[in-house]
Order: sequence, then C-alpha cells, then structure tokens
Amino acid sequence: SLFLAEEQEQGDLVRSLKAKGAPELDVKKAVAELKVRKKILEDKELALAPATSTFDRSKMEDLLKRRFFFDQSFAIYGGITGQFDFGPMGTALKVNMLNFWRRFFIIEEQMLEVDCSILTPEPVLKASGHVDRFADLMVKDVKTGECFRLDHLIKAALEKVSRDKKTTDEVRNEISDILIKLDGMTKDEMNNILKRFNILSPLTNNELTEPIEFNLMFQTQIGPSGLIKGYLRPETAQGIFVNFKRLLEFNQGRLPFSAAQIGNAFRNEISPRSGLIRVREFTMAEIEHFCDPRDKSHPKFASVRNTMMKLYSACNQMDGKSAESMTIGEAVDKGLVANETLGYFMARIHQFMVQVGVDEGRLRFRQHMGNEM
Repeated sequence: SLFLAEEQEQGDLVRSLKAKGAPELDVKKAVAELKVRKKILEDKELALAPATSTFDRSKMEDLLKRRFFFDQSFAIYGGITGQFDFGPMGTALKVNMLNFWRRFFIIEEQMLEVDCSILTPEPVLKASGHVDRFADLMVKDVKTGECFRLDHLIKAALEKVSRDKKTTDEVRNEISDILIKLDGMTKDEMNNILKRFNILSPLTNNELTEPIEFNLMFQTQIGPSGLIKGYLRPETAQGIFVNFKRLLEFNQGRLPFSAAQIGNAFRNEISPRSGLIRVREFTMAEIEHFCDPRDKSHPKFASVRNTMMKLYSACNQMDGKSAESMTIGEAVDKGLVANETLGYFMARIHQFMVQVGVDEGRLRFRQHMGNEM
C-alpha cells in the first residue's frame, strides 16, 4: 500500500543517514518522521480490522469494578488517584498468577528467592542513582494545584498546535524540532517553551508555575530522631543487588545463578491516569540473572531452541516491515538475539504468557531502536 511504501522509504533514509554518519539531529528528525509514518500505517490497519477485534477498555474496567475485581482505594473518602484495592476475585486472580509465576520460574529454574526490606536507606538509592536522577519535571495549576508532568504536557500542547490549520509551516517545523529534542531538554529550555507557546493548564486554562523537579520516590525518616533518611523502594532489584555477595556464597561461589523476588514497589507518579497500568503502589515479580560475561551460553537452551516467537527487530522497524516469526534458535544464530542466556529467558517468558492465557497471536517481542536506549 501507499502508507507501507512511504514507511519503507523513510526507513531506508534513516539507515542511509546512520551509515553515512550524518549529524545526530538529522538522524533524530528522520527517526521522528519514521515514527509518524508507522503510526499512520498502524491506524490504517486498525481501521481496516474486522469489528470483532475491537476492544473497549473502559467498558471492561467498568465491569471489573462493578464485580469488585478492583476499585479505587479509599473511595468512600474521595479516593486517591493511582491507588487501587483488589476485591475477592481480583485478589484470587493475583494470588494464582503469582503462585504460578513462582512455580514456573523460581522452582523450575531453581532460582534463589529473597524477600528484602521495602524501607530502603538513602545511601543505597544514592549509589544506584535514584536519589539524583529518578525524577520528572512537573508544573502546577496556580489556582487549583493540579500537577502535570512537564514533558507530557508540552508534547500534548504542541501536537495540538501543530494540528491547527491556522498554524504556519514555519511554526510546525519549529514544533517538530522541539519534539525531537524534548527528551534531552533542561528545565530552563522547557520553561522557555511554556512561555513561548503560552501553554496553560489543559483542564482550567489557568497559569502554570515554574517547572519543579519532582523525585518519584516516597521519602520518609527511619527512627524517632528523623536523622536517617529513607525511601519506599521504587523497584525490587536493589534488595537482590546488595545481597549479591551473600547469594554467591550461598551458591558455593558458582556462576551462573538467578535470584528472584516478589514484592511491592512504590512510585509517586505525578499524574497517574491510566487505571491499573500506571499506579503508585504495585507488585513486582523480578529476576536478576548473574553469569560470567565471557560465557553467556545456557545449558538448557536446547530445550527452547524450537520455540516459535514473533520478533520485531530494530531493522524491520526502520524498514517499515512487520514483525517476523522465527524460532528463538534461529534468532540467536543470526545474532538478532545477543546470546543463549537472553534467548532462553525470552522463550521462557513467552511460554509463561501463553500458559496464563495470553493469545499467542498477540504476543510480540520488540527490540529497542538505537535512540531509545
């Protein structure tokens, strides 16, 4: 089709620019245009899909709330955005899922399971970079106090301006450049954009405050003196990493081995508005696999080599091609998947998803493109 041809043409341009060592800004512009064309193609494919494949998420969430699979926490006191309680059916479903995950990964793979503290001293998260860098910029409505994540607000506002028929080509090009550079912009640069385009609160049209750096971790004090700073953990990995030496000793000094942990993590999201997808308290089931960097083979890879998977490589994304189905063995042999250990766990995750009931035809592993890492 025309849209597919345009996407493939743009993919060729991106590859050509990278091969020639073109300036980074030119490559970013080409990648941004490629993403736009990919979105147009996906929208067209969705529009042409049979009606039976449509899905109304809001109706499903309403049904689940009516049957008390889950509902907003503290609803009788007005509730808090981004926090949910699971009812009897939701709790049973969650417990069954976690029990199956434990059997499938921890027990079958003989992993070392740990259960570490949620309350984490500041030096641990300082060393991991979370204290300094685990933050988003936000702005507030000066009258209502409503908070907005700054980069999301700018993106939505500028896209709206760009779609306006009265907007000149010069301004559209300026907006395109801004959106390409947005992820790497400083607080001052984003503030200048707010003023340049007179961006107001999308809910009330009120003025907005100056940008504020907001750390996504919940801070607290440990002990009555208040001198020891701590945080609710933003992920479960730290408990595994800080106990690596003990785990290695427990495993008699042998590599490779895997450690796993199931537990709650906390992120003080600025504006969680996506139901259960983006919440402030959530359960994680996480694995960290440790191996010798000189030997990333896996003794059980042969058992999954023939697992058929749908893989969406970075090259196919740039060329405008669809995801390809192949065995994980073929993917490792071709170098599409870096090594046997990575391939083994990808196949195991695929098997887990299928066994818990996910439609295999809807599963896809997408490789990050170079500018996403």
